[in-house]
Amino acid sequence: MNAPPARRTARDKIMDAAVATIRQKGYAATTVDDLCAAAGVTKGAFFHHFRSKDDLAVAVANYWSEMTGALFAAAPYHHHADPLDRVLGYIDFRKDILRGTVPEFTCLVGTMTQEAYDTHPAVRIACDRCISDHAAKIEADIAEAMRLYQLDADWTAASLALHTQAVLQGAFILAKAKGGPEVAAQSVDHLRRYVELLFGVKREKANV
Repeated sequence: MNAPPARRTARDKIMDAAVATIRQKGYAATTVDDLCAAAGVTKGAFFHHFRSKDDLAVAVANYWSEMTGALFAAAPYHHHADPLDRVLGYIDFRKDILRGTVPEFTCLVGTMTQEAYDTHPAVRIACDRCISDHAAKIEADIAEAMRLYQLDADWTAASLALHTQAVLQGAFILAKAKGGPEVAAQSVDHLRRYVELLFGVKREKANV
């Protein structure tokens, strides 16, 4: 007999509401009242779990990091033996998940960073940690690919890993400006071509 699903706490509901609402409205425009209404909880419940909206933002950045970390850890590009194929597969995966409406595929921590980097330092630090931790995972594959392909470069695996995030976050901004994913997908395609040029190879998009 299967165990019953775990009951979602008020904190869980607030965190899920924050992910959806901030991606849709932005951090500055999202109020505690908005979050309580979306989560179906009282203000008392909100302040029982979070001291302020900034306190929630730090927590939700960590929550986002855990959720997206699990998504990328389970992605099929990890199956490739060649580290460069893993890097290109990661880029292909990022393109494949550009689905749904703009708030559904854009990055929560990227959105919060754009709005809060100068005025809310704790939020900026939490968002930076999420983005940098994610970049570090692809950095390992880039570094291995550089060794395998004996690349003598004047750039580092860390700098290229962060560049992938810069392109993706910029692509999300363009998607918001244009109102759809097409321009973001084109930017990701250009990122793939750029990585191929750096390594002097041409790869077809793999099925896995």
